[in-house]
Amino acid sequence: MNTAFGIIILAAGKGTRMKSSKAKVLHTLAGRPLIDHVIATAGLLVDEKHVVVVVGHQADQVKEVAGCRFSGRFAFQKEQKGTGHAVQCALPELPAACHDVVILSGDVPLIRKTTIEKLIADHKRQGNDVTILGVCLQNPHGYGRLVQNQSGDVEKIVEEADATESEKRIQNVNAGIYCVNTLFLEESLAAAMPDNNQNEIYLTDIVAIARRSQKKIGLNICENPGEVMGVNTLQDLLNLESMLNS
Repeated sequence: MNTAFGIIILAAGKGTRMKSSKAKVLHTLAGRPLIDHVIATAGLLVDEKHVVVVVGHQADQVKEVAGCRFSGRFAFQKEQKGTGHAVQCALPELPAACHDVVILSGDVPLIRKTTIEKLIADHKRQGNDVTILGVCLQNPHGYGRLVQNQSGDVEKIVEEADATESEKRIQNVNAGIYCVNTLFLEESLAAAMPDNNQNEIYLTDIVAIARRSQKKIGLNICENPGEVMGVNTLQDLLNLESMLNS
């Protein structure tokens, strides 16, 4: 296990599109809560003391469920101010030895250990400040688009709500999983502003900040779209169940 890495799992969201009073990460897939799948994968990569789970909505319930098989740390996001703010809440809980951090989503349960290992390996080998996991989707609706220049370098990530019509046609999208230099992550989030349609601090803003600061940005494309499929609706959950049973 790599002691120079930490893992932050974002699990604070309410998940209003689930049409349920239950926090999204508490919904079950293959008989286990979504958050349990992600924590289990994180535990294969680093010591659990290097894993921080960000909780918010129904925090006590999420901590109780996650804590059954998890001895890592929790960070509390009192107000839902966006994914960037959630990561800011988690950073103080990371051990000082974590020079780089992998950011996972608690509602992306099928992400594999080998995919994250490749993300980490490429991040280190290329000397990146931030490495993005992306995926190519025939129907990219709802996902942040990876805006790339003619050389294929990522210039920024544009969320669906802020995308222009031409940007919405981009099929390379953000899977919501990153490997980032911890110091750069702290500095870039401190510089991020909630100047978007949601009035939130987007984690994706660190990419544009990295480009402006002439930091090195890497991109890994996941070959299996199902592996990085997020759960936003009950139908998404049924789709994942079908994938696992096929």
